[in-house]
Amino acid sequence: MAVKESARESAPVIVIRPRKGWWDIDWRSLWEYRELLYFFIWRDVKVRYKQTLIGAAWAIIQPFMTMVVFSLFFGKLAKIPSNGLPYPIFYYSALLPWTYFANSIQNATNTIVAHQNMVKKVYFPRLILPLSAVLSGLVDFAIAFSVLLGMMLFYGIMPTWKLLLLPVLLFLATLTAFGVGLWLSALNALYRDVRYATPFLIQLWLFASPVAYPASMVPERWQWLYWLNPMTGVIEGFRWALTGQGQPLNNLFFVSLCIVGLMLVLGLMFFHRMEGTIADVV
Repeated sequence: MAVKESARESAPVIVIRPRKGWWDIDWRSLWEYRELLYFFIWRDVKVRYKQTLIGAAWAIIQPFMTMVVFSLFFGKLAKIPSNGLPYPIFYYSALLPWTYFANSIQNATNTIVAHQNMVKKVYFPRLILPLSAVLSGLVDFAIAFSVLLGMMLFYGIMPTWKLLLLPVLLFLATLTAFGVGLWLSALNALYRDVRYATPFLIQLWLFASPVAYPASMVPERWQWLYWLNPMTGVIEGFRWALTGQGQPLNNLFFVSLCIVGLMLVLGLMFFHRMEGTIADVV
């Protein structure tokens, strides 16, 4: 009995308390649970294509079929300018980051509700959930990107040194999706109709971004307002880095960069504020 009491007294006791303040985020705990983040990402990828007929080919079909529709209606019929690029390249190079962004937001919005049993019973940094939803989409992006490289070779478009900027632009798209996902995932845990409004928001955001048309079509006096959309800089940057055509990274690009930073910081603050009550309301 004395041995048991001695062992009980020497056993470490870990007390978990909610952190106070808007910016008191436990970054150390997030790093300690990095393996859990990896398993969430890997599980999301496996579940996405489990018991599917064509598997990972769905990562290619969605942007490719949308590219075909856009090339036909916006290109051949509406004659929208394409900066001198073939319409398939013009649209696919924009749909690639956009599809990743849109799918990441959709997945991040539902992630807390989908894992509500785990959220209620087990402690782990809740920030891992929207982060894993965003990072798992990079696998689909890599698959779809290989098709774009093949299309560029087919049309005789050779990459230049600007391709080195592509990881920076992809990182910017990831931060944008993560910032928006933080807001929507926390709001969806409080109000379940957020998940129904998210597809409508994504659809409006699509036409407010230079996917179906070049950013140069926007009147010059409205350019500063148009570039407040962070995806404007990402999509135009993708086209320019891949093909050398379109608007290069200018001062307006840094406007989008500042908006991404602001959106991410506010999203982290809001998610951290709601993290302590999510388990009670989810």
